[in-house]
Amino acid sequence: MSSEILSAVSTLAPGGVVEVRALADGATHSGYFDDYTLLAEQVEALDADPAVAGVYVTLNAVNPALLARRANRIKMRLSRKDATTADADILRRRWLPVDIDPVRPSGVSSTDAEHTAALNAAERIAAYLKEQGFPAPIRADSGNGAHLLYRIDLPNDETATEVVKGALATLDALFSNEAVTVDTANHNAARIWKLYGTLSRKGDSTVERPHRRARILAVPADIGVVPVERLEHLAGLLPREEPSRPKASIDLAAWLAGHGIAVRSTRPWQGGTLYVLAECPFSSAHKDGAFAIQFANGAIFAGCHHASCGGGAQRWPELREMYEKKGRKPEEKATGKKEQEEQPPSPPPVDEHRHRAMEILRHGDPLAFLLGTFNKAHVGDRTVAECLAMSLASQSVENTNGLHVAVSGNSGKGKTHACTTMQNLIPDAYKLKGTVSNKALYYDDDLRPGTVLLFDDVSLSDDLQEVLKSATANFREPIEHRTLTTERKLRVCTIPERCVWWLAKVEDMGDDQVMNRMLTAWIDDSVDQDKRVLEHMKEVEATGSLPTEEDDVLVCRAIWEAVKAEILPVRIPFARRVQFSTTQNRRNPGMLFDLIKCHARLFYLQRDRGADGAVIAREEDFAAAARLYGALSGTAGGQETKLTKNEAAALETVARMGVEVFTVRQLQAAMGLSYQKTRRLLNGYVSRGTPYSGLLEKCPAISLYDATVTEDGGCGVTVRRREQYFTFDIEVYRAWSSGATVWLDDGPDDDSNDSRFQQNDSNCCHRDEGQNEEGSVKDVQDPDRDRSMYVHVQQNEKTESAGEKTRGDGGGASVSRIAVIQNENFTYCGSKEEHASIIAPLDDSTCCQRAEIRCHSSPPVNPANYIPLPVAKDEPCHVCGRRPTSSVKRGGGAYLCYDCLKRAKRPAKVQPLPGVLDHQAFARVKVELGRCDVCRTGKAVYRSREANICEGCYARLVREWNGREGVR
Repeated sequence: MSSEILSAVSTLAPGGVVEVRALADGATHSGYFDDYTLLAEQVEALDADPAVAGVYVTLNAVNPALLARRANRIKMRLSRKDATTADADILRRRWLPVDIDPVRPSGVSSTDAEHTAALNAAERIAAYLKEQGFPAPIRADSGNGAHLLYRIDLPNDETATEVVKGALATLDALFSNEAVTVDTANHNAARIWKLYGTLSRKGDSTVERPHRRARILAVPADIGVVPVERLEHLAGLLPREEPSRPKASIDLAAWLAGHGIAVRSTRPWQGGTLYVLAECPFSSAHKDGAFAIQFANGAIFAGCHHASCGGGAQRWPELREMYEKKGRKPEEKATGKKEQEEQPPSPPPVDEHRHRAMEILRHGDPLAFLLGTFNKAHVGDRTVAECLAMSLASQSVENTNGLHVAVSGNSGKGKTHACTTMQNLIPDAYKLKGTVSNKALYYDDDLRPGTVLLFDDVSLSDDLQEVLKSATANFREPIEHRTLTTERKLRVCTIPERCVWWLAKVEDMGDDQVMNRMLTAWIDDSVDQDKRVLEHMKEVEATGSLPTEEDDVLVCRAIWEAVKAEILPVRIPFARRVQFSTTQNRRNPGMLFDLIKCHARLFYLQRDRGADGAVIAREEDFAAAARLYGALSGTAGGQETKLTKNEAAALETVARMGVEVFTVRQLQAAMGLSYQKTRRLLNGYVSRGTPYSGLLEKCPAISLYDATVTEDGGCGVTVRRREQYFTFDIEVYRAWSSGATVWLDDGPDDDSNDSRFQQNDSNCCHRDEGQNEEGSVKDVQDPDRDRSMYVHVQQNEKTESAGEKTRGDGGGASVSRIAVIQNENFTYCGSKEEHASIIAPLDDSTCCQRAEIRCHSSPPVNPANYIPLPVAKDEPCHVCGRRPTSSVKRGGGAYLCYDCLKRAKRPAKVQPLPGVLDHQAFARVKVELGRCDVCRTGKAVYRSREANICEGCYARLVREWNGREGVR
């Protein structure tokens, strides 16, 4: 046997250093040799050990320096510090290894029939490669399958690796079937190979599945080197990238079945499906070799691997023409025969679910249908479901970083069920079934772009949190991760692009950077929700379980298939008009814009398209996104505060307690949680080296101080102990947790330049948005819908109106009158310094400083100066430019439309500023009262006779009152 081993290693590695590696039960033995005689002797002894499953050697040229690791000896049971050959240790590639394995259960030897099937497949592959211009290979028996070794001469670089990888992938696609597979994992340079002459032990040796000795079957007299161009040609036979998507999508499986083309086997291929045809439709000279591929985007590639039949060239148009236009079978085309009465081929069956899905996308409300189907299986939690749906839609928006969702809530309240219910509405190819470990994503080769990654009650490791951050920052690109295998070989693992992450957990979502990248939704764990769920469960049990593949679910999957078929850009023409009440977290505005784009993408068949194919969002998309964004910043999520459900409940509990100082035990008793969990909510904690913030760090209304408490321990003994006391400022909490409000300013959408903030040539600090550069007036929206803030200022250095204070500037200028006015008919002309002085009084207000200050240069309209026309005239209004006009200015020359005349007659509404309001006159209400009368941005939740104001303005009133008290 040692002579056979010596002959084998001399053939595989003609000179140089080789590594011998033996895999045993739970151990690895290894040594480096340049003395092949000594190698054969030691391997023979090693092979006699029944614990050794197989003995292997390196195929490619190894760096001679590695001999010093274990020179001409085999070390038993390597430790972690003992290195083996890595890809970087290979000097040059000299073999293309083709390993054909029979399909069988793992960990067992092959049967005689399976073994023979692999040897026969090797003969077919060798014959095909000979046809492709390859020289004769070394043929070998691996003991369980078959080997083909082709001599190559390539450097050890990335280009050579891609060529070898592509060649093996082509052979795998063309020859793997339900009986045998071509191993595509043998492309790395440091790949170890079965040492012929040794025994292959997989499982126990039985009569049906015996252990066999690997051996060389045939060695050519002259081992020729495969030309590089032949190797590259083989690697490029099949398309590595998806062809362009056709205008009309065809279901290839239905098309083949409808035209009577038999399929021998199917298998996944680059996110699509590869069909191996039973007979070649292109030539009668052979039967095997024909195939067809349908890619994920619907594109189709068809061909035959025989050189005489195209050699893998694209032949789908020819195949389609053969069956659709001429309506005859391929053998009839070859012989020229045709039946007298030929029936046209029957069209593929109509997919009713897809037809219904397209009708909903074109004329219905796809979001409402998806949420309605969701609620058939999961009661309530509409906000959570809408977040998940928008997350799925983000995968089909080109200009987005994706929307990822974090769902929190108490255990057993339906977090997992909500996520899995939404997952059930998407095609199986785009979701991971079952649980997934932290590192499994790296090694899942079947993961395709656009997959939903659900982490259910999984603590994210530091590495996985970094991956999630990379996924949000580089959503449109694959994520590469370089790691070392157990054999200390470099492996580059890839997570595909456009994967969205759903996290469902009670707490411990991740660090602050992770949470800032997520849509944070809360599951509904109220008592009413518990009752609704129970009633639903009773109904299901009384009527029978819902079918898993009901029609509505299949329609939802068809909707997502249609949406995912194309990645489209989405443009928001009114983006400049979107306003935010707070922008402290700079990622939140981006998330709102993404929500708008995702809603428009879901309704893409009902939206206009730009010249570049972009979907044009409408204001109704903003309304839907703003509603969801508001819910996430209010009672259904912690988008602005980044609080989990339990953290928000803790703060609400403290607020209802009405105390300024509390302890952990007091809050524990009020919430009904354990002491440790309550303490973690307040103080935060550290898990596996990762710190997680508590309310002390997140909420500015809570602070902490330690105190020493003296208690009577009984029997005259005094006990002292430390106690943590938490202070709670209710006003700060209300201002901090008031939520985020977004709205759309009225005004025309302008895709070029927004003129409202451009400098004017005159003394006016800003030009009105209704006036262009030449001074002509553009279209102005109805003021009844205008929600912007305006500041009307009159400068007077020495005069002061009754009840109004004069604010002096260093230069002597003063503001004599300041009021928030909802009216566009006023003018301010002055210098930039004067402009600065009118903004200053508003700087103290958190809400007011966000107001938009507009100074109009158009003259005010006096209705008394206009006379009505007997008949409407087709002339432009000199204010808004609309036609027709109903009035003319006395003396002629200026026409006015009815809307502008009506607006001019309406008196201006002056709202008071906080400086003249008493906070003690306000009472908090449980419902929203619309926009704040002071800042016009926040939600009004305080009411008095004078005005309705928001949390921010109320907090300002309190601060002003406290300031006056301090002065006294």
